[in-house]
Amino acid sequence: MKDIFSITVGRELGSGGREVARLLAEEFQCKLYDSEILSLAAKESGFSEDLFKNHDEHHGRLHNLLFSKMPNIGHAHYYSEQVSQGSLFSFQSEVIRREAERGRCVFVGRAADYILRERNDVVSIFVYADMDYRIQKVMERHHCTADEARKLIHKEERKRAVYYDYYTGQRWGERQYYDLCLNSCRLGIKGTAEIVSEYVRQRMNNDYGIK
Repeated sequence: MKDIFSITVGRELGSGGREVARLLAEEFQCKLYDSEILSLAAKESGFSEDLFKNHDEHHGRLHNLLFSKMPNIGHAHYYSEQVSQGSLFSFQSEVIRREAERGRCVFVGRAADYILRERNDVVSIFVYADMDYRIQKVMERHHCTADEARKLIHKEERKRAVYYDYYTGQRWGERQYYDLCLNSCRLGIKGTAEIVSEYVRQRMNNDYGIK
């Protein structure tokens, strides 16, 4: 049995992608990494975790955040020399690569599919769903109206797409960058996870003899 392999999960907001990731982590006894990546990157870089949280899957906001909260001393020099959005992405990328080398992992978002693209022991999936399904899920999660849920979906996904496209040079959600793209509202969260599990077993069995 291969002890080291990774699953990356890209997802549309409200598709249940994170729940699918959790089920996969349980099935294969993997470590699940979502926001945990931010904490690890902050600890290792010495920068505030708040910087990583505000940069998380969002490009273009950090510069204004820093300038608004820092004292009025050498802003431009501090930003250019000490911290940048690119350097924060680099810290996160190093954490993802290192954890992928240590054991079984499931990574949610954060361009992990791109960061680990040169590894052969990685299965990358993208979970999407019909808009009505997603709106209902977001309404339940955020206790909001359908219009508010739709606006939130469009707002957050635009940020995810800009972040992913900027750092990867690829288009977020394009099928050619994933091994599997699944509509979670067809089989539900559990059924979707089961399909992915079977694919992972077949892939790892063919390549590495995992059972």
